[in-house]
Amino acid sequence: MSFSGSTAGSGSGTTRTSLEFGRTHVVRPKGKHEATIVWLHGLGDKGSSWSQLLESFPLPNVKWICPTAPTRPVAAFGGFPCTAWFDVGDISEDAPDDLEGLDFSAAHVANLLSTEPADVKLCVGGFSMGAATALYSATCHAFSQYGNGSPYRVNLSAVVGLSGWLPCSRTLRRRMQGVNDAVRRAASLPILLCHGTGDDVVAYQHGEKSARILSSSGFQNLTLRTYEGLGHYTIPEETDEICRWLSANLCLGGT
Repeated sequence: MSFSGSTAGSGSGTTRTSLEFGRTHVVRPKGKHEATIVWLHGLGDKGSSWSQLLESFPLPNVKWICPTAPTRPVAAFGGFPCTAWFDVGDISEDAPDDLEGLDFSAAHVANLLSTEPADVKLCVGGFSMGAATALYSATCHAFSQYGNGSPYRVNLSAVVGLSGWLPCSRTLRRRMQGVNDAVRRAASLPILLCHGTGDDVVAYQHGEKSARILSSSGFQNLTLRTYEGLGHYTIPEETDEICRWLSANLCLGGT
């Protein structure tokens, strides 16, 4: 799959009210429930693909929620419908962002987290387009609002993004300067980004640039892990790093 040669946006004419999220898969904690993480799959995938892998993680105190994105026309595929968190065509500085689609999916993630117990830490992570949606949720957390101005009420404790990119990157710095307390909230949010230099779907340069923009905009508690030669997939070395990072940043119990 390539993201070049077309533009992103909501020009497909699909209304949000006609979109329905697919099946949500839940991996229950085997120990004391200390954290809930909504994990978002990549373009064309489904929640069950990741729930099977996440169940094998040595994190007994984590509950994983793996929703499935709506099936919708995607510009990258010439309008052909597939599961997607938002519309996307070209990952570049010049491509427009599907702000309506991003808000729609970020709100779904927030709704999934809103019913969790008050003493449980709330997180979001994902792969590829799922990582982009997770990072967009991180910016909503900093601003305490969605892109459309509606209040964002979830207090995130951590964000993880694998082989992804940052939507709305062109306007992030300017927006951060205009919102009281946004930099403070951004600075206190731990973010882990992992990306392979051999990624031929979402090029490493996009992941690296996203990390730089986030850091310079105030997300100072950010870690970028680079995997030499890794393509658009995950490996045990990467998942081991995720488990170590989550255990440390969420202060989880036994592994």
